[in-house]
Amino acid sequence: MTAETATQTGSETEAQDDAKASTEDQTDTTESTGAENVADTDAVEESAEDVADDQDDDEDDDEDDEDRLVEEGEIAGDYLEQLLDVLDFDGDIDLDVDGDRAVVSIDGGDDLTKLVGRKGEVLDALQELTRLAVQQATGERSRLMLDVARWRADRRDRLARLGREVAERVLKSGEREALDPMTPFERKIVHDAVAGVDGVVSESEGAEPKRRVVVLPE
Repeated sequence: MTAETATQTGSETEAQDDAKASTEDQTDTTESTGAENVADTDAVEESAEDVADDQDDDEDDDEDDEDRLVEEGEIAGDYLEQLLDVLDFDGDIDLDVDGDRAVVSIDGGDDLTKLVGRKGEVLDALQELTRLAVQQATGERSRLMLDVARWRADRRDRLARLGREVAERVLKSGEREALDPMTPFERKIVHDAVAGVDGVVSESEGAEPKRRVVVLPE
C-alpha cells in the first residue's frame, strides 16, 4: 500500500468515526429531550393531580362545616322544643344554614313575643342559652343565630333601609351623621347597606354598649 493510499484510507476511517460519533450524539440528544419531555409531562400531571386533590379537600371541608352547622341547628331545635313544651307555648321551629352560622327560627305562636322582650333583650338572652346548650353537646362554641316571631328578620330589613336612607342624606348634605348605639350584629347590617351607596362611607365609634355607626362623605 502506498503512502497516499494509506492517507486516504485513514481519512475515510476518521470521517466514518466522526459520522458515527455525530449519530450517537444526535441519538443521545433525542433520548435526553424525550426524557425531559416525559419528565415535564409527569410534572404537569402531578400538578394537575395536586390541584384536584386540593379541590377535593376544600369540598370535603365545606361539607364537614355544613354538616356541623346542621348538627348545631338540630341540637338547638331539640332544646327549644323542650323549652316551648315547658312554657306551654305554641310555635313552629325552622332550621337553616346561613353562611357560617346555623339559623333557628320560631314562628306561628301567639305568645312568642314574650320570648322577644323589649328591644329583643329576652331573645338575646335565649339565644345565648341556646348556644350554651349546643356547646355543651358538641364541645365547641356556637355562633348560632336565633330568631323568634321574625323579630330579627324585620329588624334586619328596618336597619338596612335606615342605612340606605342615612347614606342618601349624607351624600346630599355632605355632613356626617351618627346613628343610635347598636349591637355588633345591627351595626354590620347598617355598614353593608351604606356600602351599597357610592360617595359615602361608614365607621363605628365609641365603646360597647354605646358603640354606634357614623356615616360620612367619602
